[in-house]
Amino acid sequence: MTSPADTPTPGHNFLRAQIERDLEQWAQGHGSERRFGGSPGDATHHAAGPLDPAKIRTRFPPEPNGYLHIGHAKSICLNFGLARDYGGAAHLRFDDTNPEKEEQEYVDAIKEMVAWLGWSWEHAGQTHLYQASDYFGFMYRAAEALVEAGLAYVDEQSAEDMRKNRGDFTTPGTNSPFRDRTPADNLARLREMRAGQHADGSMVLRAKIDMASPNINLRDPALYRIKHAEHHATGSEWCIYPMYTFAHPIEDALERITHSICTLEFEDQRPFYDWLLEHLAQLGLLARPLPHQYEFGRLNLSYVVTSKRKLKQLVDEQHVWGWDDPRMPTLVGMRRRGYTPESIRALVEGSGTTKTNSWLDYSVLEGCLRSDLEGRAPRAMAVLEPLKLELVNYADVFGSAEFRDPCAAPAHPHHPELGERRFSFGPELWIEREDFAEVPPKGYHRLYPGNKVRLKAGHVVECVGCTKNEAGEIVAVQAKVVPDTKSGTPGADAIKVKGVITWVAAHEAVPAEIRLFDRLFKDPQPDAGGKDFLDALNPESLRVVHGFVEPSLAQAAAASHWQFERHGYFVADRKDHAPGKAVFNRTATLKDSWGAK
Repeated sequence: MTSPADTPTPGHNFLRAQIERDLEQWAQGHGSERRFGGSPGDATHHAAGPLDPAKIRTRFPPEPNGYLHIGHAKSICLNFGLARDYGGAAHLRFDDTNPEKEEQEYVDAIKEMVAWLGWSWEHAGQTHLYQASDYFGFMYRAAEALVEAGLAYVDEQSAEDMRKNRGDFTTPGTNSPFRDRTPADNLARLREMRAGQHADGSMVLRAKIDMASPNINLRDPALYRIKHAEHHATGSEWCIYPMYTFAHPIEDALERITHSICTLEFEDQRPFYDWLLEHLAQLGLLARPLPHQYEFGRLNLSYVVTSKRKLKQLVDEQHVWGWDDPRMPTLVGMRRRGYTPESIRALVEGSGTTKTNSWLDYSVLEGCLRSDLEGRAPRAMAVLEPLKLELVNYADVFGSAEFRDPCAAPAHPHHPELGERRFSFGPELWIEREDFAEVPPKGYHRLYPGNKVRLKAGHVVECVGCTKNEAGEIVAVQAKVVPDTKSGTPGADAIKVKGVITWVAAHEAVPAEIRLFDRLFKDPQPDAGGKDFLDALNPESLRVVHGFVEPSLAQAAAASHWQFERHGYFVADRKDHAPGKAVFNRTATLKDSWGAK
């Protein structure tokens, strides 16, 4: 696996231009050098503690309430890649503000996937791994400060009344009847909330901004809500939890993030982001300069859904095996399917970084995978739909039916340094069922009575007939070995043939379960326009066959990649493949076959 450190810097974009302008201004003294990191100052203001001297700071802040998917890969590569390219540090931070939906399982899975993609949250000898719960104490102090300054209040309206009084895009909101309480009364109520004296949903802390604002996000957004729930990191220490929109900017400021990069759906939240940080700075709780938020267009991939709710529904209703089902767009699923970190990073970098959302066809991802594996995946022969081939003159040609003729082929046609894979020829072989036709169609160059083909890396054979069962089904094909035609020997090309087919000798074939995965959905945008995405499930997204692979794969390691000649790219399943139990997943065919569908 290549490291992102070895990846050339991709082309310019608006984020790179912004960072370069900032670095130039800071170098000229027009911005505070403390924005770089350096000393974080008073730990009361900077809960992350001392920071290393990074030139810029970015962060990837997932909520640990599910598994990362292909859409997250763009944010990961963008934030970590910019930090890499500009001498900065990238933080991995868990926004764990919703204890009812968050689990340590998700925390561990997210860390594993970020590392699998090739990125590290280490910089200059320091680890930048954080979680929102690290700052709960500071956030609560900030909430009290806002209340005391008359900038926040405790609202006891019902959730329905709050929704109704919020207004809509054409109607301004209505002030809460609790909005004009005194700071002292609000502080007392907030402390009662903190002490666990009120039930879930009975009241919330809201910012006091403007209920008539055209930006609905500024209509007194909620800051804290009551949740008597166990938190995976803080246990039962808290019964009130900050809202994500309140916690997120504070975390950025405490960690001295210079460029807070997020997707476009957060653009309307930026005014509140700035409002909150500005007021906390005025109250002396945060040091300047403050972080700034920048939005970019998200990556959308056809034939997938990335809604966490819908992905969870697929799992809960058992439309898939689980979060790591190879048909899922989760990173754990894609890794199990056989997608490589390099192919995913290539997809992300090739998609560009703009201020508009983009759609990429799934075939682009498959193309990135093929480009990555073509040059490095070892080759092997596999038979997916086996049909017995009986060589009726084998003993006459080789002197004994017990003789096994050694054969060899390169592990990779363009990398002789990888050596050869070895197998042997015998009187009974397995071939693909589609490689025989009793009555051949026009242009068919494989086995049919009277025709000759070359068995790849083996001998030329001439078909002489077939055997059928009582139902009229073909159960075996008979052929004769043509003497002196072994590949790589003098005179082997004396007999010209138009067809070359793959095979595996019956005496050393390794039985294998082969999972032929395809796209999970048959609609390129399965949930667009209010459609029920379940209606678009592809009933042919998985077909399991039991075939044979050549003996070089007998010791194939789990998660190892291979190109099965003629069939595509496969990976040994990371969970089910084991010695004595070969299980391979098809990652992609050798070429895109969906264009004709």
